[in-house]
Amino acid sequence: AQGEAPAADGAPAPVAAMNEPDVAPEAPAAAERPASTSSAPVVSGGTGQLASAPPERHSPTESFASADVPMRTLPHASPSVRKFARELGVDLTKVNGSGAKSRITHDDVRGYVKQALAQGSAASAAASVPMGEGGFSVLPWPKVDFARFGEIEARPLSRIKKISGANLHRNWVMIPHVTNNDLADITGLEAFRQELNKEQEKAKSGVKLTMLAFLIKAVVAALKKFPEFNASLDGDTLVLKKYFHIGFAADTPNGLVVPVIRDADRKGILEIAEETSELARLARDGKLAPAQMQGGCFSISSLGGIGGTDFTPIINAPEVAILGVSRSTMQPVWNGEKFKPRLMLPLSLSYDHRVIDGAAAARFNVYLASLLADFRRITL
Repeated sequence: AQGEAPAADGAPAPVAAMNEPDVAPEAPAAAERPASTSSAPVVSGGTGQLASAPPERHSPTESFASADVPMRTLPHASPSVRKFARELGVDLTKVNGSGAKSRITHDDVRGYVKQALAQGSAASAAASVPMGEGGFSVLPWPKVDFARFGEIEARPLSRIKKISGANLHRNWVMIPHVTNNDLADITGLEAFRQELNKEQEKAKSGVKLTMLAFLIKAVVAALKKFPEFNASLDGDTLVLKKYFHIGFAADTPNGLVVPVIRDADRKGILEIAEETSELARLARDGKLAPAQMQGGCFSISSLGGIGGTDFTPIINAPEVAILGVSRSTMQPVWNGEKFKPRLMLPLSLSYDHRVIDGAAAARFNVYLASLLADFRRITL
């Protein structure tokens, strides 16, 4: 059973909005301007205008301009460490460096995050992310002595739930979610799946085909047709990916994790089925390597083995969409002449409305449903 869950690599956390550079005052007349040691080409005709405006340059440290930190005591860290800290929402001014000359390392940032999680200081974590214009300000969490009302049991959250909870909260707050719900007729596909499983059982291959393997293959085809779903936001830039790594939410005793099937476009149904089964087993045993949960382009969260009709899966940042799948049911479907029983699979597509419009999401879901209704279309 699966639900929405974060991948190991997080998305860039919100950073304080940079102040716009002040508008320079109008330049004085040429006679009053002091002599300059450099000259710039001017338009012929003596107008004194520049032939081309000089490129606008920004200092790499301008984000600290409004921070209460002396410019000579900025955090001593490499660009890769700064990027790593931004992705985790860590204020480097609060991290003690253990490297040469107090240089902050990746391990220092990881240690700071682990300490914050261990202390459970949600307030400190929130304070480490400066709140820009339009930031959120909410009431503090209520403190209640539940033992006053009856017997209780205090059970600490698992490490996975602590990490996933922080990621899910960030993703839900920072991403404008919209969910498109549709139904796919999988009557023929389910019959085909059962037929293949009987053949695999006779061949004693040990591979059992699940609907997830077909879903992954169909999603890859849909991502190729709608490339904006296989993308990530990087500031004001949309990064379109040419690879197809599909994550799927796996239920474990300690919480949900998202293993990733790499290069799903180059693998067959049987190979995907075998790999998903192996990754799910590793997840249940707590033996998934971090590399096996990184690099995903799109995630699938399936509750088909449990139940439900529709739900809103939370987008796994930095991805821009996620597919939720509920339990298939037999439903009467009108074929133009009469009602016929058909096996219908609910599809719930959550998408980032900053990147994807509602019409594009509807087309994606309709196309995906058409592939599942007639799997031969994938070969087109």
